[in-house]
Amino acid sequence: MEVCALRPIDTQPAFMGGKPVREADRYLVFGRPAIGEEEIAEVVDTLRSGWIGTGPKVARFEAEFARYIGAEHAVAVSSCTAALHLAIQASGIGPGDEVITTPMTFCATLNAILHTGATPVLADCDPETGNLDPEQVAKRITKKTRAILPVHLAGRACDMEALRTIADEHGLALIEDCAHAIETKTEDGRHVGTHGQAGAFSFYVTKNLVTAEGGMLVTDDAEFAARVKVMALHGMSVDAWKRFGDDGYQHYDVVGAGFKFNMTDLQASLGLHQLAKIETGLVRREEIWRRYDEAFADLPLETPLPPEPGTRHARHLYTVLLERDRWMLSRDRFLTALHAEGIGSGVHYRAIPEHAFYRKQLHCRLGDFRVAEDIGRRTVSLPLSPALGDDDVEDVITAVRRIAAACSVVSG
Repeated sequence: MEVCALRPIDTQPAFMGGKPVREADRYLVFGRPAIGEEEIAEVVDTLRSGWIGTGPKVARFEAEFARYIGAEHAVAVSSCTAALHLAIQASGIGPGDEVITTPMTFCATLNAILHTGATPVLADCDPETGNLDPEQVAKRITKKTRAILPVHLAGRACDMEALRTIADEHGLALIEDCAHAIETKTEDGRHVGTHGQAGAFSFYVTKNLVTAEGGMLVTDDAEFAARVKVMALHGMSVDAWKRFGDDGYQHYDVVGAGFKFNMTDLQASLGLHQLAKIETGLVRREEIWRRYDEAFADLPLETPLPPEPGTRHARHLYTVLLERDRWMLSRDRFLTALHAEGIGSGVHYRAIPEHAFYRKQLHCRLGDFRVAEDIGRRTVSLPLSPALGDDDVEDVITAVRRIAAACSVVSG
């Protein structure tokens, strides 16, 4: 074996004693949001208005988000996890029921199913895209199956035509986890989140649209949306804005044991302006994506596949896979090396069976989902945000190439 021939790097990587690409005071935080003066001014306006809870700005944000996605109804909630939980419960799914989902996802997807009392059933993912494999889904259907819950990983659309066909054939609900996929569209030009009973979106601080914390459920079913809205706020028939509005006090009736899952006007203040910038943010992430593709083309890294023809990728995560047997360091050591260079990174994700809790809860073992486990052990997410300047992007590239020059190998 010999060191891989790459463009020369003048200095050693920081973890080997070299000077870091970025000193500690310039550390590049992974997922840094792009917050402008418009968001700041809107938050200040909300504070001065005296109405900072769930109110008129949440209602406006819901309407504008529904219009952007192309859904009839949107319900703003405290997180994507809350949206998933509500969507599953409002679909009548509970104890004794099964929901098929992917092992290549964040724990929130599984937790939302578990909190309803239902049982998550894992189906392995596609080795090229990391998304839920429809063929594997079909093999996991039983008499207890009530829903399919695909996750549009990193912003790439799942094969919704195939999943929709399976759901229809078996009379199953289709609930989409769109945490990474606000801008994503399928081949028919539709936004993800609109292909089944409901779609759930995330506005966490690292997402393409940021409200610090928050989420949205979208649906075309008016009755379903009304049920979700009531259950998102304690099961009360009238929310606070209406109870204390200009029309005078209105009594509420509790119609079920609901949850405290509502969004506030402070969060919606950020969301309104973030939504207005969502398309320009995508353009910038596409620019960074192309630069990374170009810069890493000769490295022993598997870079993301191009979007499928006719689809639109939300470019939420730029994930690379370390090629097998081409590195003298593990994936986790690669992450540590990036950190030493002053570059933040992420892992999206370790496969669900890697976590002891889920192995016990789901009665599965390591090795049961080989595709997801392989991806989860080799994947690294690099900084990708409209907040990154060209110098930031070049620093990421320099750090990755410096590590590769010192630590990658080829067959000699």
